[in-house]
Amino acid sequence: MSTAIESVVDSTAAAVRARALGKRYRAKWALRDCTFELPAGRVAALVGANGAGKTTLMSVLAGLLDADEGSAGAAGRVAFVSQEKPVYRNFSAADMLRLGARLNVVWDEARARRWLARFEIPLDRSCGKLSGGQQAQVAFALAIGSRPDVLMLDEPLANLDPLARREVTAELLGEVDETGMTVLLSTHVVAELSGVADYLLLLAHGRLLAGGDLDELLGRHVSYTGPRSDVPPALGQVVEARHTDRQSTFLVELPEGQPRPVVAGPWVERAPTLEDYVLAQLEATRKGVRA
Repeated sequence: MSTAIESVVDSTAAAVRARALGKRYRAKWALRDCTFELPAGRVAALVGANGAGKTTLMSVLAGLLDADEGSAGAAGRVAFVSQEKPVYRNFSAADMLRLGARLNVVWDEARARRWLARFEIPLDRSCGKLSGGQQAQVAFALAIGSRPDVLMLDEPLANLDPLARREVTAELLGEVDETGMTVLLSTHVVAELSGVADYLLLLAHGRLLAGGDLDELLGRHVSYTGPRSDVPPALGQVVEARHTDRQSTFLVELPEGQPRPVVAGPWVERAPTLEDYVLAQLEATRKGVRA
C-alpha cells in the first residue's frame, strides 16, 4: 500500500537528492557512493539489471530504509508503490480508498476514484478477487490520491498487459502535466521508457553509472557503422565497439564543448536510442571497461 511520507530533505533545488549514499546488508553493499540530484517536475527512469540496487535506492529515498553512509531524501510529500503493490485482500477498492483517506494528511478522493474509473476497477469487489493488474491499479489510485510531490514507482508496469502499460503511462504523464509532481520509476525493461522519461539514473552493482537529462546524455553520443576497423571514424571515448568479419559499429561519446564532427567515407552515422546507450554502458561495466 502507498502512503505519503514527509520529506527528510528541505530543498528548493532538487526534488530528490542523494549524497555519497551507501546501504549494505551485512557484509554486502547494495548501494555505494551514490550521488545525484533530480530536478523537480521531471520523469526519471531508474534503470539497471536485476540486483543493481534499484529497490534499495527507492526504499532509502522513501524513508523506508536507513542509509549506512551518506544522506538521501525527497522534498515534500512522497508516495511509494513497491513491486508487490500490496493491498488488503479482504478490503474492497472502496475500503482501500477510505484507508488512504485516514492515513494521508492530504487526500484527493476524486482523483483516486477517477483513476479507478478510468481503468474500470469495481469499487465493491474485494482486492483478493481482483487480478494482479487490477490490484496494481488500486495501488496507483492510492498513490495518486495522496497528491504527492514525488511519486516513486518500483517496476510499476510489471503486472500489466501491453495495452494497460501504455494507458497507465499516458495517465501518469497526464498527472505530471496537471500537478507538476516529480516521478521516479524503476525498471529493467528499457523499451518501456520510450517517450516517457526525460531524465536517467543508471545503476550497476549498486553504483551510479550515469545520471542527467536524457536528451543531453544521448546528444553527446553518436553511433557509427562502417567497414571493419579497430578505430572509430571520429575522436571521442568509445563506449562500445561491436565487430563482425566485415563491419564495425562504435558508440562514441564526443568531446564536451566541441562541434559535432563531420565524418566522410563509408560510415553511417545515427543518433543512439536510449536502449543503445543503456545496454552499452551496462556491457562496458560487465566487461570491466568501466570502474
